[in-house]
Amino acid sequence: MIYLDYAATTPLDPRVFEAMLPYLRPDGVFANPASTHAAGFKARAAVERARAQVAALIGAEPGEIVWTSGATESNNLAIKGALEFRGSATSNFLHIITSRTEHKCVLDTCRHLEAHGISGRAVRVTYLKPSKLGVVTSEDVLAALTPETLLVSLMWVNNEIGVVQNIERLAPLLRERGVLLHVDAAQAAGKLPIDLQRTPVDLLSLSAHKVYGPKGIGALFVRRRPRARLNPQMHGGGHEQGMRSGTLATHQIIGMGAAFAAAKADLETDAARIGGLRDLLWSRLQLLPRIHRNGGDENGTAAIAIAPHLLNVSFEGVEGESLRASLPELAVSSGSACSSATAEPSYVLRALGRDDEMANASLRFSIGRSTTASEIERAAALVIQQVQWLRELSPLWAA
Repeated sequence: MIYLDYAATTPLDPRVFEAMLPYLRPDGVFANPASTHAAGFKARAAVERARAQVAALIGAEPGEIVWTSGATESNNLAIKGALEFRGSATSNFLHIITSRTEHKCVLDTCRHLEAHGISGRAVRVTYLKPSKLGVVTSEDVLAALTPETLLVSLMWVNNEIGVVQNIERLAPLLRERGVLLHVDAAQAAGKLPIDLQRTPVDLLSLSAHKVYGPKGIGALFVRRRPRARLNPQMHGGGHEQGMRSGTLATHQIIGMGAAFAAAKADLETDAARIGGLRDLLWSRLQLLPRIHRNGGDENGTAAIAIAPHLLNVSFEGVEGESLRASLPELAVSSGSACSSATAEPSYVLRALGRDDEMANASLRFSIGRSTTASEIERAAALVIQQVQWLRELSPLWAA
């Protein structure tokens, strides 16, 4: 099988696997990092090294990294925690701004808050509609601000179409207005340069398994100066500066640290090679007529940045389920793996203006470190062959 679903998850980097082994062996470093004895101190030191490795990739301080179980928990902690803390200082309703193309865990969190409120107050959410290229501009966000706006939550890189939002421009504008900015960076970390010393994001969510690390571990960047304050969503022993209680999973944390260290070392070379493979795939697929690149400009002429590892394409004249079923050799998806339990067409593509038929007849290709040029050539040939075959079977295409 040719694996082209790296946006869903990545395999463990061999360097990560080797780094984790001493913390998995029965005779290895297994003590609780919170324990106050020599074995606990040793585990704690390893956890703090990993915290520094994660911080280094995004230009943060180690003390600004809070361990979580993944980006979903980080997003929940950031949004709910910030509103609970800041909402207690106002008697008005609370207002969030986000976009229609955010990850499900952000959208579902916002809908939960709309339905149930927080701290006894109503929550209103503005869901910004992106342009047909997939962009939410800083002007769109600023126009939606109200005196009650406490938080803006936008993803840095869209997980389905790869469009890069201009967080560097938006962040200082919100800082000037005293509005917190939360960024889901699960698809940005390790793919794009991020420097939080220069870009005043307040809260930023990270995931290990999108960066060749283990599943079940993530982190939330919580800025210290000026301090972004959160109410915890898990209560217990007061771990992680009181923001996220629970015994730390040392082996997973070590894996995330090693993965982020490798991503920092390989960032430029990975981006250049993977971006080249993505462009090769798109050039080959364009041998088919009437296909559409989702996100950005199909001809690459618009000044819209696209993350190097993602390509989303809709194919006219085919039924989506039939297309995916006809490609058993390819591990590709129609969108986010977190939305795959539903039979609905991608809400991200519909927000861009694709109708249900076109949104359903789409494939998301995501490329990674292990992808080769020969795999790209083979994948393109298979897709072209199957699309042509399905179109020949379709009376609508013939008409």
